[in-house]
Amino acid sequence: MPSTTPSTAARKTTARRATSKTPDAIALLRADHKKVSDLFEEFEKARSTSRKRELVAQICLELTVHAQIEEEILYPEVQAALKDKELVPEARVEHQSIKDLIAAVQDVEPDGEDYDAKVTVMGEWVKHHVKEEQNEMFPKAKQSRLDLVEMGERLRQRKEELMAEQQRH
Repeated sequence: MPSTTPSTAARKTTARRATSKTPDAIALLRADHKKVSDLFEEFEKARSTSRKRELVAQICLELTVHAQIEEEILYPEVQAALKDKELVPEARVEHQSIKDLIAAVQDVEPDGEDYDAKVTVMGEWVKHHVKEEQNEMFPKAKQSRLDLVEMGERLRQRKEELMAEQQRH
């Protein structure tokens, strides 16, 4: 057995390990989707005003940052790679509707039925949006020539920057 075989095997193992540390773009975005879904479920179960306020603040933060990284990084690249004229424009419109609901509940005291209804509708819109991304956009992105691992790293870095910015405000 040549002496280069162990080092070649070691390099391949190291390369695999380095790649697996950073989730690809799809895995990162799916994790965000799961986190927000869980927060909406918690909101539905919450009874106290303070807990609702806390959950809505977290939901708004997560959605705001998530939407921004998708709009800055994912959507332009997916649109170019797929020569898409439907999925990305529709996703942008859905983001705007969700942002409008975020504005209606963010930094507002939970005040009963209308507040809860706005958060519930936001959750429904997010669920619809996530389903379309995960069932339509993500599979097409995986089949494209996009480097989803490299994009995942950029999404992760930008998300960290935005989270830090948001938490300073």
